[in-house]
Amino acid sequence: MILAGDIGGTKSLLALFADGPREPAFELRLASAEFADFASLLERFLGEARGTLGAAPRIAAGCLGIAGPVRGEHVRVTNLPWTIDAAPLRSRFAIGRLELINDFAAAAWGVGALRAQDLATLQEGVPVAGAARVVLGAGTGFGVAYVVNGVPVAGEGGHGGFAPADAEQAALWRFLHEKLGRVQLEDVLSGAGLARIHEFVTGTKASPEAVTGRALDLFVACYGAAAGDHALNVMARGGVFVAGGIAPKILPRLAGGGFLAAFNDKGAFAELTRRMPVHVVTNERLGLIGAAVAAARRA
Repeated sequence: MILAGDIGGTKSLLALFADGPREPAFELRLASAEFADFASLLERFLGEARGTLGAAPRIAAGCLGIAGPVRGEHVRVTNLPWTIDAAPLRSRFAIGRLELINDFAAAAWGVGALRAQDLATLQEGVPVAGAARVVLGAGTGFGVAYVVNGVPVAGEGGHGGFAPADAEQAALWRFLHEKLGRVQLEDVLSGAGLARIHEFVTGTKASPEAVTGRALDLFVACYGAAAGDHALNVMARGGVFVAGGIAPKILPRLAGGGFLAAFNDKGAFAELTRRMPVHVVTNERLGLIGAAVAAARRA
């Protein structure tokens, strides 16, 4: 079997596949923070898989998409006190091959396996076969990956600087700079960022789920502007795919026009961005599917 995982600061989704990356033989979602380390979480997953399948799974290859910077076979998870190392996991759990990749690299592997029903299109554009793609998204943090010549290229774009696009966003930057110092994109485009924007707009604190009105409009405008910037970085005529946990929950607001207005507000390059397809990924299993695709390539 193939092991695939989408490992984030809030949840970890793990699955075993025997017949391709779409239909798992066993799948389980676990709350990441309930475990002291990833090995304990994987042990729980494999124990439950053994109970369901009737035998211990034999894992030929595995791939874990992890929210954090990958250094060889080592990852420090960004929003958890976890360090994940591939070698001891391979040995302890008898995994033939195990690869660790960035969670948005996994998402980038997955977009090619999505179906039409997994996407909500914001801008049809004029797609070009084989052209570069961008996969990005806000959730617990903010992730970015590019697909160039069919190969995902992941980094830590969420920790790049937040670039205000108008006077209100400049005031937001100043508000955040007083609190945080350097303002990263992730400080604005994330669950915590939503709460910060609400505090900026209203002067009161609220959970991300409670943010509505002007604060949500401002979040959407910042989101669209950042997506357009990343699209221009690689001329993403193959498409821009907005993933992450927040986008599907605010899809009506994303489709309301503010996101695309900011996405296409690129001056002399606006005609270029208007030709780029823009989709919201509504399938929350994107990272898991992508990790399975990557693991199958290894196998």
